Amino acid sequence: MTDTQTWYIVKHAAGHCEIIPSDEATEEKNPEIIEQWGPFSSQGEAIARRVGLIRSLKCQPV
Repeated sequence: MTDTQTWYIVKHAAGHCEIIPSDEATEEKNPEIIEQWGPFSSQGEAIARRVGLIRSLKCQPV
């Protein structure tokens, strides 16, 4: 079985969103995450979705 990397968009308490790999998208590794979207199959797809979240004012640009 192949291990495929997936990506998440996570929102921090400060309001900005970051794209991180799935292995880092856990509360144990990132307790400051207040909201997350995903998984996305590619980093490019996650970037496009993050742009949409910024445009809809759900995230602040970094």
